[in-house]
Amino acid sequence: MSTAGVTEPVSGPLARDRALLVFCAVAVAFAAVDTYVVVLALPDMMAGVGIPVDELQRAAPIVSGFLLGYVAMLPLIGRIADLRGQVPVLAMSLVLFSIGSLVTAVSYDLPSMVAGRFLQGVGGGGLVPATMSLVAALYPVERRGLPLGLVSAVQEFGSVLGPLFGALVLSFTTWRGIFAINLAGGAVLLVSVTVLARSHRSSGAGREEPATGAARRLPTALTRPVALVLLAVTTGAGLITFIQPSSLQRDLTWGQLFIPYVDGGNRWITPIGVTTIVAFVALSLWCWFLPRALVDLRGWLDHLLAADLLGAALLALTLGGIVLAFATADPEVAVFSPQGPWFLAGSGIALVLLLLHLRRADDPIVPRGALRATPAWGSLVVSFLVGWALIAALVDIPLFARTTTERESQLGAALVLLRFLAALPVGAIVGGWLLRRVNAGVLTAAGMAAAGVSFLVMAQWDATSLDGFASNLPLVLGGFGFGLALAPVNAAILASTDDDAHGLASALVVVARMVGMLVGISALTTIGLRRLYAAQEDDPSLSILELGIVQEHSVFVGAAVAAFAAGVLALVLFARANTRGVDTAEVLHAAG
Repeated sequence: MSTAGVTEPVSGPLARDRALLVFCAVAVAFAAVDTYVVVLALPDMMAGVGIPVDELQRAAPIVSGFLLGYVAMLPLIGRIADLRGQVPVLAMSLVLFSIGSLVTAVSYDLPSMVAGRFLQGVGGGGLVPATMSLVAALYPVERRGLPLGLVSAVQEFGSVLGPLFGALVLSFTTWRGIFAINLAGGAVLLVSVTVLARSHRSSGAGREEPATGAARRLPTALTRPVALVLLAVTTGAGLITFIQPSSLQRDLTWGQLFIPYVDGGNRWITPIGVTTIVAFVALSLWCWFLPRALVDLRGWLDHLLAADLLGAALLALTLGGIVLAFATADPEVAVFSPQGPWFLAGSGIALVLLLLHLRRADDPIVPRGALRATPAWGSLVVSFLVGWALIAALVDIPLFARTTTERESQLGAALVLLRFLAALPVGAIVGGWLLRRVNAGVLTAAGMAAAGVSFLVMAQWDATSLDGFASNLPLVLGGFGFGLALAPVNAAILASTDDDAHGLASALVVVARMVGMLVGISALTTIGLRRLYAAQEDDPSLSILELGIVQEHSVFVGAAVAAFAAGVLALVLFARANTRGVDTAEVLHAAG
């Protein structure tokens, strides 16, 4: 089997291939941390762009902007990974993630902050399908279980470490420090992945196209320094435009750089702002006509068009409407936001247009028949339900702790969740390891059954349950169960789709889980609140503590139903998924 940019080895990946995969998995975890890193930093971020703390609804785009970039652009990025190769997409995703981190760190108003978060979402989301596709390229179908389990584990573990990471950074610096660290980490990972990719024994990933036109007449020794100078001017002038250092503004000479050309103009029509724009346009044109200079913009545009840009736009609109409808909702009022019906109506129209487009396009973003196999489309359904149940654990376990035993300690509540999280990567690794011997449907069903049972036990907790050692059992069982199910779901869709659609397939699995999380947390919280109001009406003497427990119990029961449904469907839909094959010893040797 071979995919663009990576050729599958005959006897398993070499050490440098495994090192490349490790760095990719670290990048996935790093981006996953950023998904929820703003949970604790949001009030400070709001103050940084002039939004009062009592107007929290205005800050919703800071969160939904990231989710929109992460979810809506995933299928397009996954498809490009199939066409161009995994490593170039990984590198470009890290570039976008780093740029987004930089823009967020120096943002001065809400639009610039949302733009930075959107770029972070696009870059962070792009790492997931490319890494999953890389696993499919480096490992034959029967050896993918363990590496898929590892990637799944770090992705889910990273997501819930976000708030802890944010709290740690905020303990010694401002919220801008969070994104400065993201920038530094993204740059280090970019260099590491690039170096490892260059030493890859299959040099197809990242090979340069033959120079044409002006590129033939100008040597790289000339074109690259010019590009680097333009990049330095763009970055330097851009940072000054964003930050507007007060010492420079007060200077009689340098202060003229910040005077707008027209009265009432913004910072982008000042001399320094115009310099940034001109340098950026010049850099873009230089890279367009001289692809060897820095970035092959024309080549990337060709791949965007080849990936079916119109279909990708319609799919992004479909997913974007769902994200905005549920990510901006107030669960105390309704499952989705007041504008939710309009967002969902737009999403429905885009879906109809997308289906029509997929029938008529010569090379659609979702290749015809790519998801025809039952395990392929079944993976999306199961992944949606897994996300629906998982978000209940990530949000409501610490919420239950804050309601009962950890009322004064956010850290204590996080440590309760940590018991769940510690078991999740263990389950993911075990699930990947067992794929050699056990059908993916059976494994997924076992994992989700364990998760469902754990939720039912949590639904019996009282105000003092977390003080006892017995509370560890459902937490560990639930985390292990979710982990056990992650690798089989990914393996089922990779084993049931063609090699040239693995990036897209991996992206769709992640999208399904993210949408399930968005819909699930909104629906479950709304159900829980309605149960709370009903209990209060039935018995007005109930205390706030008792009402909070009633609400959390309802959420846990709803999550249990979703978990059991995911397990039953997996048992049926994954029955023919060919994910087994070789001896365990050979698998462990090949997986390192």
